[in-house]
Amino acid sequence: MNGAMDQPDRIHLRDYIVSAEIGAFQTERGQRQRLRFNVDVDLATHVVGVNDEVDRILSYDILTGAVAAGLADRRYDLLETLAEKIAAQILAHPRAAQVRVAVEKLDRIPGALGVTLVRRQARVAAETIQAPIRVVFHGAELSLPEGGVALVPDDPGLPLPQGGNAREIALLALDQAAWALAGRLGLTVADSRTELDWAATEGRAVVWAPARMLRDVAGLAAEPQAAAIWLAERLGASHLDWALPEGVEPPALPANFRIPSARL
Repeated sequence: MNGAMDQPDRIHLRDYIVSAEIGAFQTERGQRQRLRFNVDVDLATHVVGVNDEVDRILSYDILTGAVAAGLADRRYDLLETLAEKIAAQILAHPRAAQVRVAVEKLDRIPGALGVTLVRRQARVAAETIQAPIRVVFHGAELSLPEGGVALVPDDPGLPLPQGGNAREIALLALDQAAWALAGRLGLTVADSRTELDWAATEGRAVVWAPARMLRDVAGLAAEPQAAAIWLAERLGASHLDWALPEGVEPPALPANFRIPSARL
């Protein structure tokens, strides 16, 4: 194939400035300085037919998240080491084929001092950060566990029509319950895998609105406990926990379900 489709599609992060402590000189220790990041990522496949779905592209949050994860990992003497860490983090994503990372110090001289490196997927043994998330069915009040948590709202008990589009309406009712629960708890609503992965990485609790992810899952009832089991398996959750009223037992789990599950 010739023409534009021969060239990879790219996403980028431009002039992203963060203050951090970095540097090998004693004068740089105990002092924060501005770092400027520019990141370009060649995508493994062309952005065609994604139907405006965030879960089917490489999210820009992956780029800013890689910078944040690199800076949070340790104090660096060298920009080169930090740039390598960022490149490896991005290339851990299957949709990234090649990454160009430029990191510059802005406060050492009147101009900028920095490094630029290019890494390809096949050449980097990426250090994949396993960010666990706990799925919790919210059928009763509870104290939120620490770390990344995806709360699955209980059935709101709304009157629903039968036949035709009943499943779609039931899913939307669960979304409505999610927004209501998030508002009451002061949490964010997540309705995509990208947002759930972000919550896991950031160690935050979110409320899952399931309609978007479950709409095209054939054979799965629009029932919140079944949705919680499906989500735990889909995310490879660290735990699936059940906050239930007194006297209500958790549902039976599939025979091949391997995720630890308990009542809170």
